[in-house]
Amino acid sequence: MLEGKFEEASLLKKVIDSIKDCVALCNFNCQPDGISVQAVDDSRVLLVSLLIGAESFSDYRCDRDITLGIDLKSFSKIIRCGANEDYLTLIAEDSPDSVALIFEDKNKDKTSEYSLKLMDIDAEFLEIDEMEFDSVITLPSSEFQKICRDLNTLSESLQIVVTKDSVKFASKGDSGNGNVIIKPQTNLDKPEESVKVDLKQPVDLTFGLRFIADIIKATPLSSTVTIKLSDKTPALFEYKLPSGYLRFYLAPKFNEDEEES
Repeated sequence: MLEGKFEEASLLKKVIDSIKDCVALCNFNCQPDGISVQAVDDSRVLLVSLLIGAESFSDYRCDRDITLGIDLKSFSKIIRCGANEDYLTLIAEDSPDSVALIFEDKNKDKTSEYSLKLMDIDAEFLEIDEMEFDSVITLPSSEFQKICRDLNTLSESLQIVVTKDSVKFASKGDSGNGNVIIKPQTNLDKPEESVKVDLKQPVDLTFGLRFIADIIKATPLSSTVTIKLSDKTPALFEYKLPSGYLRFYLAPKFNEDEEES
């Protein structure tokens, strides 16, 4: 049996809002140490990897491995029924055909219970090997979000160039060009506003901005985002959770004229 209680419903709300527009159906793999999700978008360019560790819950119990096949659009509609501050408990039997969501209002003596039918989703869970990256950038997630939204007005592509002195985000379009350059800096008073660059060798990669637009929807989850880059390999964009992470693996465009398909 699965029973996981969130201190606040807002955490799961933010997670679902971060991924529901790039993947429609996915399996929630529930295990004694937490819940994991892996899904690929329809174009097979963006892979989503989620881990909600058991410590993210105020109470968590999972007696055996359980798979919950979730339609994220329907799941999102149910989650919106509860307030951000409500307790949220997920309950499923060992061989479930549905998952129960129970909201408890902390200020009123009110409980709301919903049930979502599960789906049989044929999806293979991939083992993603840890790899060494040529460049690792950590910056405020809100700053990365603004940079991407600003540059998205000019082009459908985002170029990221990392050198020992700076990180340049650039876009080139028919109406004009734009670039934003940030340099490593340490903010002792507000460490989450620091910019860190760990560089083994320079990197120059280009990505489809329509995929980046989906990735930055995870901004509310974490004050920082870590971007890991290597030449001609998928980039890793990581948002930390209280226990766990939300990761996006995005394949680069190998030339500027390449279609995003």
